[in-house]
Amino acid sequence: MGFDSTWVADHFVNYSSPAGPWFDGWTTLAALASSTSRIRVGTLVTSIPLRNPAVLARQAMTVDNISNGRLELGIGAGAPGQIDPSCKMIGVGEWTPKERTERLREQVKIIDMLLRNKSASFKGKYYDVDGATMAPGPVQKPRPPLTIAAHAKGSLRIAAEYADTWNSYGADFGAPVDVVVENTRRRCALLDRFCEEIGRDPGSIGRSLLVFGADATTAFASEKNFIETVDRYAALGINELIFFYPFFAPAQIPSFSRIAKETIPELRKR
Repeated sequence: MGFDSTWVADHFVNYSSPAGPWFDGWTTLAALASSTSRIRVGTLVTSIPLRNPAVLARQAMTVDNISNGRLELGIGAGAPGQIDPSCKMIGVGEWTPKERTERLREQVKIIDMLLRNKSASFKGKYYDVDGATMAPGPVQKPRPPLTIAAHAKGSLRIAAEYADTWNSYGADFGAPVDVVVENTRRRCALLDRFCEEIGRDPGSIGRSLLVFGADATTAFASEKNFIETVDRYAALGINELIFFYPFFAPAQIPSFSRIAKETIPELRKR
């Protein structure tokens, strides 16, 4: 179908249906990497409460090698307990928003160090790495691209410092489009400001938006709707749109296929 990338979630369970079928994100990603040859594969996003950062770095190195350099490493602070029961199920305590942000910064630092170097050490408030070695290293140099999911100021500052791509989902499931647009506009402006404060070119960070819920269902209803959706977010500076596969509306799969094969190639020409 010609898509640029395919992404999997990383939760212990499907939080909208915890008793339903659900596979581990990184194991699934390895399977995708070994059964494809062109499309890039990624996590949207790895939830840090589930992963030790050094182990995650090794998982990323492994999938980058399996895919011959097609990994997009997505990482985020994870959903709070009132949304996702994963942490409670596996015995990880509920972190405050401040602690989530602090842990995200330490995890990103460790992962960045380990994927760039043959060995690294780090002593932080939450995580320690003591001479951790990484061989053979990732295929992509200096490391696989890092996508950081960020919505609040603290995590947006981390994205400004470390991310190759920043990702947002705009608003919670079921929110109207105008709320998604306004949130995305505001976050884009904050990311620009934080980049400028540290002397980084804001244009050096990709802008990625997860389109899901009613927004995605509407987009795949027709070619016109899809183009309007793309134009709406491109006008905000978003240069990567990641759409939920239409499993909520299986009748739209023929439209989804047609848009992929006919509409998206025309949009690329812009």
